[in-house]
Amino acid sequence: MIDIVDEAPAHTGAREALLDQCFGENRFTKTSERLREGRLPVFAFTALDETGRLVGTVRLWSVADRNGFQTLLLGPLAVDPGCRGQQVGDRLMRHALNQAAVHGHGSVILVGDLPYYARFGFDAGLLDDVSLPGPLEYQRFLGVEFQAGHLAGLDGLVLAAGQIDPVTGSAISEKSHAPRKLA
Repeated sequence: MIDIVDEAPAHTGAREALLDQCFGENRFTKTSERLREGRLPVFAFTALDETGRLVGTVRLWSVADRNGFQTLLLGPLAVDPGCRGQQVGDRLMRHALNQAAVHGHGSVILVGDLPYYARFGFDAGLLDDVSLPGPLEYQRFLGVEFQAGHLAGLDGLVLAAGQIDPVTGSAISEKSHAPRKLA
């Protein structure tokens, strides 16, 4: 049996180990990471197996365009390879999206594979006028709306928003979230 619970501080080490296992060291170089650095997630959920071992994680982060229009950025979603096929990722996704909708958020965006995320309502082409602070494969830039037309309000460069992490946020300058020229 898998339980989906709010992430707790005690989950931090196991979450980071799972993310390293699933995404490797390159996970810190991803464009989406620029939007998570030094911030606290709006929602963070953990999947625990019957022994209490962390087997999955998903987080949602506040992001906004330069006009202050906000949405949530989902990621990363990770599941222990030994639990694949047990619908852990599906359960985490459905729980996270349900909580976002219940708490009044109008939409969620992510960078991921459409064949996987389409089952949760995500679609490509909703973010044509939106960019992220770094390289982006636009066919993988997906959105889902809980309020019809919500993503039409998002325009231009999306930047980190939300609460600064009092532990890691002081080491991250706001300038690190500014747009960068690509070589």
